[in-house]
Amino acid sequence: MKTHPAVAFLLLFVIGYGSSENSSMPRGCGLDILPQYVYLCDLDAIWGIVLEAVSGAGVLTTLLLMLILLVRLPFVKDKEKKSPLGIQFLFLFGTLGLFGLAFAFIIQEDETICSTRRFVWGVLFALCFSCLLAQAWRLHRLVRHGKSPSGWHLFGMAICLMLVQVIIATEWLILTVVREKKLACNYEPMDFAMVLIYVMFLMVATLAWSVFTLCGKFKKWKKNGVCLIITAFLSILIWVAWLTMYLYGNNELKKKDKWADPTLAIALVSNGWVLLIFHAIIEVHCAIFPSQPENAPNYFDTSQPRMRETPFEEDLQLPRSYMENKAFSMDEHNAALRSAGFRNGQLGKQTDCSLSKVTYISPLKWQLY
Repeated sequence: MKTHPAVAFLLLFVIGYGSSENSSMPRGCGLDILPQYVYLCDLDAIWGIVLEAVSGAGVLTTLLLMLILLVRLPFVKDKEKKSPLGIQFLFLFGTLGLFGLAFAFIIQEDETICSTRRFVWGVLFALCFSCLLAQAWRLHRLVRHGKSPSGWHLFGMAICLMLVQVIIATEWLILTVVREKKLACNYEPMDFAMVLIYVMFLMVATLAWSVFTLCGKFKKWKKNGVCLIITAFLSILIWVAWLTMYLYGNNELKKKDKWADPTLAIALVSNGWVLLIFHAIIEVHCAIFPSQPENAPNYFDTSQPRMRETPFEEDLQLPRSYMENKAFSMDEHNAALRSAGFRNGQLGKQTDCSLSKVTYISPLKWQLY
């Protein structure tokens, strides 16, 4: 009986210790999760869970589009649709990277995470907008001349434009982290924005060049040009919003340290979905489905009168030898009736009948011919 208080005291101690450990973890997270990943499950910081779900949906959608292109690739026979498949895969790969990079801004930062953020951000956006700029060049050629540049030219153009941002990001990391011995996480927001000037140039160049895709005689490619204009314009609006908030808004609201990562993560996810909806999905649809010919007749258009396209002979579907024999027999029969009327002196009723038959048959004869 004396052991019962000791056992009860031990149980209370274990329960109290477990509750104290649980109270140190955020609500919604387990006991074995690392501190840097708490924003992935913290119910008090709901922005991390929402962005995690939206980014995961973007990753799945991008992978599905890449799988569809791989499956339908052997069945794409049109040269004008097959040439941009290389930059479409590059574009989908860049969009997939944008959704994946959003997770690096949800978890807490360290030296490795900060280096990844600083280098990959500009490179991924440069890859996406380089593909869009190559697409604008392709559509401009199609609308003006009806002929697309080769796939290797488009692919090489996108890679070369992207490599410029790779050089810029590499030099920034070398000068600040390696040469000046600064921490990778110790950088000013203005420095981060200044490294992205080349990406902003690609965005503006894409929007300017895509406007020229609306001028040309091959109208079936102008719809792709309109979608490209919408994609570039919405991307510029998103960049203006997050740069304003990241550089000035967080300081004015005294939330510079708390809202810096959510601002960048929201910009990544929102821009990724704009690129996916207004460009990637539409281009994949145009690639796997056959397009209507440029001068195909529209049988549902009732604004103009319909003209007869087949001759009268094709409607009757009669052999020409039969029509010639029939016309000859009619002429012979009329001649016999006319001679019989003159011979019997009866020029009245029979002549009128024969003449009526002649006047009735002769239009039919000309129609048959």
